[in-house]
Amino acid sequence: MNLSEIINGLNDKQGQAVILKDAKNALILAGAGSGKTRVLTRRIAYLVTQKDVHIDSILAVTFTNKAAFEMRERLSELLRRPIRSMWVGTFHGLAHRLLRAHAAEANLDAKFQILDAQDQARIIKRLMKANQIDESKYPPRKVQWFINGQKDEGRRPADIDPGYNYFIKQSVRVFELYEQHCKANDLIDFAELLLRSYELLKNNSELLSHYQRRFEHILVDEFQDTNTVQYKWIRLLWSKENQVFCVGDDDQSIYGWRGAKIENLHKLEVDFAPLKTIRLEQNYRSTGNILNASNALIANNTKRLGKSLWTDSGAGELIDIFESRTETDEADFVVSSIQKYINDGVFPDECAILYRSNAQSRAFEECFIKYNIPYIIYGGLRFFERAEIKDALGYLRLMENPADNVAFERIVNFPTRGIGNATVAIIRTFADENHTNLLQAASQILPTLPTRAANSLGGFIQLIEKMTNDSKHFTLSEKVAYLLEASGLIEHYENDKTDKTGGKKANLEELIAAAEQYNHEPDDNNKISETLGFISLASLDSAADGKAQINQNVQLMTIHAAKGLEFPYVFLVGMEEDLFPSRQSKDEPHLLDEERRLCYVGMTRAMQKLSLSFAIKRFLHGQSLYSYPSRFLGEIPSEFTNSIKQKFGATQKNYQEDDIFNQDFEPDEQGQLAIGAMVKHPKFGFGSVLNFEGTGESARVQIKFKKAGTKWLISAYANLEFV
Repeated sequence: MNLSEIINGLNDKQGQAVILKDAKNALILAGAGSGKTRVLTRRIAYLVTQKDVHIDSILAVTFTNKAAFEMRERLSELLRRPIRSMWVGTFHGLAHRLLRAHAAEANLDAKFQILDAQDQARIIKRLMKANQIDESKYPPRKVQWFINGQKDEGRRPADIDPGYNYFIKQSVRVFELYEQHCKANDLIDFAELLLRSYELLKNNSELLSHYQRRFEHILVDEFQDTNTVQYKWIRLLWSKENQVFCVGDDDQSIYGWRGAKIENLHKLEVDFAPLKTIRLEQNYRSTGNILNASNALIANNTKRLGKSLWTDSGAGELIDIFESRTETDEADFVVSSIQKYINDGVFPDECAILYRSNAQSRAFEECFIKYNIPYIIYGGLRFFERAEIKDALGYLRLMENPADNVAFERIVNFPTRGIGNATVAIIRTFADENHTNLLQAASQILPTLPTRAANSLGGFIQLIEKMTNDSKHFTLSEKVAYLLEASGLIEHYENDKTDKTGGKKANLEELIAAAEQYNHEPDDNNKISETLGFISLASLDSAADGKAQINQNVQLMTIHAAKGLEFPYVFLVGMEEDLFPSRQSKDEPHLLDEERRLCYVGMTRAMQKLSLSFAIKRFLHGQSLYSYPSRFLGEIPSEFTNSIKQKFGATQKNYQEDDIFNQDFEPDEQGQLAIGAMVKHPKFGFGSVLNFEGTGESARVQIKFKKAGTKWLISAYANLEFV
């Protein structure tokens, strides 16, 4: 492959990024739809074919398994050869590979198990109960979030000073108990994968030097989404002799709530100096109007590295802004618009509805049913997270590793075989006291159990032993097919009357296909078996969803879930204050900036047509809410928009800060204020009535003011004027 083939089809800036003349490290600021994946893959191809860099000397980090798979496919096609040994994958996947290769140095058993979020939550809840920690005061989910957040920051319990915060103090206590439990049972959760692999390198200078020498080039995609420990991991691997090539977009940093640090992009220039920055601003996805509106919106964020997207594909249609009276009217407008597109020959899956919160989907689903249009909620329960799949994998895990206590507890009485919680509690106590695993403990306590319990438990132990022995020489797919029958899982789900469509049985059959298609890639020291590799894939593959039938279905999803996707027709709905931007972000500038970036991401998913909509009144979370249009609508210049108003709707035109909102509401006949009425206060300006309290001169009224926020005022002295 020659140089002209590598840069063929690239624009000038993309070509500069691929060749990177006279630069040690680089930051590629890649705007939405600017071809960053092409740049990454061509950069690797350039290094291999033009600079004689061995494929094993390249470390490429992506943020999803799908992105890693696509990169492998493209590279294999470009280089015209397989690249199975290359270190390309997610942070979690690469950390897992590192720990498998150096389990002993990381103080792990070679067959350590990966905990998913559900199993982690279950363990934390049980530890809290066993140690009399009140769940009503310290919700296990919040404690779990705390533990993972601390790990993402690179902290162990000893590093945390709770001060006078009793919640943190108790959470640190649970953190300590949880770490002890995981150590005793060779368990690793997702956050631990990253922290443990970072500590492995940090505390082993010889090993660190080995990987610093090995990885001559480190390429990281979606750098704006890195958290603290991920940044430290990359910083540690950089020896100043190797090269770091980061691709990111600070305007698309939308995961601060799960630990991502936008400032990591800003720190690159100092921590990885000298650094060359190249901006990819030509967009190959959206029309000019969509890009101009998006640029104007995001310009309201001041702490940016700065770039402006453009296209040579023309202005395209104006952006529709639709104001509706209720969320039902909004849904009817959106779905009827989609119906018109479909009637004109557009495929349903070319249309997407994006919203801030999953709770917004209900009105649209009801409307799709009414119009008989096929739809799908994107980002539902993932394939490897489904109960029936986890049941099957529980058997596979215990057959592979008899010390897997999490798997034992999941399947010991499923399908039901008469082993109750009391028996499991006895097994667990014996195992703890005798420092053994649950399966071994179960075998040892059999003589002490009542006959019925002993027979049931003995039957389970014999079943696991028989399945393990019978399948020793089976291929992976044969092993999965065998265990589904031998365990009784297939029979159980065949007789499951709650599964009327047979979907669970079909998913189990799909697991056989997944096992057959699995390509085992041994680690550097060949320490991981094919079965263990497949189990690890199931735990790590958070993007997998079997073979979801998304074709010919309108897509409904949160804006977060839409990142990385694109659709010809996009409807961004619920554009209201306190919904988008969210109420929680209003008083925190950095949170408001992230909400604006989220809106920017949503808008730039659209290729041909973008529609924005809001409702004056919305029933959400069990209550009716009256809202102002989102401030983000006021940040889009009117020259790029087309206003569509529902009859009797709000009277705003361009949604600027000084416009009056919601003029339809008036006082009732007795002259009393009505909820939703628009009022004016001499000091606070315009507002909308939310609530009342008390009667007579002492009555109080709650008003949401457009600029001053929500306030309670004494009605008799408020001096309110009806608008």
